[in-house]
Amino acid sequence: MPSAAGTPTGKLPFVVWVLAAGTFLMGTTEFVIAGLLPEIAGDLGVGLSHAGLLITAFAVGMIVGGPATALATLRLPRRLTLVLALSLFALGHVVAALSTSFTVVLAARVVTALATGAFWAVGFVIATAAAGPARATRAVGVMMGGLTLANVVGVPIGSFVGRYTGWRGPFWALAVLAALAAVFVARARFIPATEQRAELSVRAEVRALRQGRLWLALAAAVLIMGGVLATYTYITPLLTDRAGIPSGAVPPVLIVFGLGALGGTAIGGRLGDRRPMATTITAAAVTALALFLLIPLSTGPATAVVLVFLMALAGFTVNPVVTSLAVRFAGDAPTLTSALSTSAYNTGIAAGSALAGQALNTSLGLTGPALVGAVSAALTLLPLIALVLGGTRRQARIAARRTAPARIRDHGTASVSSGH
Repeated sequence: MPSAAGTPTGKLPFVVWVLAAGTFLMGTTEFVIAGLLPEIAGDLGVGLSHAGLLITAFAVGMIVGGPATALATLRLPRRLTLVLALSLFALGHVVAALSTSFTVVLAARVVTALATGAFWAVGFVIATAAAGPARATRAVGVMMGGLTLANVVGVPIGSFVGRYTGWRGPFWALAVLAALAAVFVARARFIPATEQRAELSVRAEVRALRQGRLWLALAAAVLIMGGVLATYTYITPLLTDRAGIPSGAVPPVLIVFGLGALGGTAIGGRLGDRRPMATTITAAAVTALALFLLIPLSTGPATAVVLVFLMALAGFTVNPVVTSLAVRFAGDAPTLTSALSTSAYNTGIAAGSALAGQALNTSLGLTGPALVGAVSAALTLLPLIALVLGGTRRQARIAARRTAPARIRDHGTASVSSGH
């Protein structure tokens, strides 16, 4: 039987898979820096922790730019918004690849982040609307699967290619692929060209932010991503200098991380519609445990790789669930909330990577980022538990309202039967 979205039950619309391909490109550019950090630092003449600011700057650009570009493009056709985002994304990579200045590369990363924020904000709304309520979390999971697939394929390939072509090679490849994607989206017909959003208003979008549950979901997104990415940002020196893994073997370990992230996203997408809170609370607790264990057990190559896989598997299980919850809590005004979800993840990335960089320069050394990540992941449990408690109280109030009329009717019937 066809769904409301116009596709058979259980199948996701084609547009969801196209959006997943877009997030693959954008996930690759965000995280490939982690595998190229030593090369970038050496070529641009900056320190390792200073080069890590390229990840922080991208995250900051998405924090500010995501909501801003979502509101600025609110009344544009969605297809045009996606094309403009992909075009700006390609341009930012061209500027970075041509520059020899760290400052210019840093600025280009911010511009690229603005484009990424716009793409994700509109993409999440399109994916959930096309899939329908019953498959919304799964659609978000598939779209975010492009992000995690970037860690399985895009980041390791970018890291491998960068060792032979220099770090600029992957940037040129991303620019070309984004330009081709823009042409494809512009010519394709999976998003109706007549679809406009003129009926939406900034006031309605902002009004949706009054939901307390929304901010709890966003807080969980900040903390879980901050926990995982605090460690991942500096994963290369941890693997080579502490675990004793040769630098040439780092790309395969990044594939292991990506496989864990892909598996976690799939698990979250599958279980999130049925048991959202049990799924997220369990996954956040496992993430914190894996990161804590990484501190004493990262001296062995085998245990380090296993824990890197586990932190990705558990950490990325949370992402599609809290994103879907946030969009659901926003009701009929999901665009700004979708952008804020992206901003929330990148707030976590920016704060986590910045704190991890500071911890790296303390006596904690290479274990500092893992400690920062473990604490952040453990704190994720607080907003998640608050959502559970709030939902329990809300259900109790609804039940009380439903039973109150019945009690009144029963009382009235008793009064009539007794002659009153």
